[in-house]
Amino acid sequence: MISFTSNDFLTTRAWHRAVVGGKDMILRGTSALEFLELFGGYMREKKIDVYAKRRGAYENIEYRVVDSFDGIDYIRLGNVLCTSINQTFNDMLYDYNNVDEQSLVEGLSRYYYTHGRSFDGLAIKPENMKHFNSVKDWAIEYYSED
Repeated sequence: MISFTSNDFLTTRAWHRAVVGGKDMILRGTSALEFLELFGGYMREKKIDVYAKRRGAYENIEYRVVDSFDGIDYIRLGNVLCTSINQTFNDMLYDYNNVDEQSLVEGLSRYYYTHGRSFDGLAIKPENMKHFNSVKDWAIEYYSED
């Protein structure tokens, strides 16, 4: 069974609220970047990435099953749980070979330009610095007019 898709809503946030709002799931990865408005998303998107304590019924939700939400830094926006900005970027950098690089680079770029052209507010873990350093220049140049 497939949940609603982004086509059914005017905004990505409304889609995420309808699918995961009030449920025991935390948006993560690209879906978290979309919800945090650091990535605009894709047209006709169907997939949502979440942390969950058990696998659900929807085929288009990528469930990263965890025993508990302890150790996951997340925020609540309305009735939706979403990984924090730092958690989102660290998760994506840690699993760099399996992430949507477009969303990661665009998300870092939006962060950079909305935080005074700086990454200073990010707390990138030491084990993720190699991947962060490999993409940060792309992120800085992403919206460049040069």
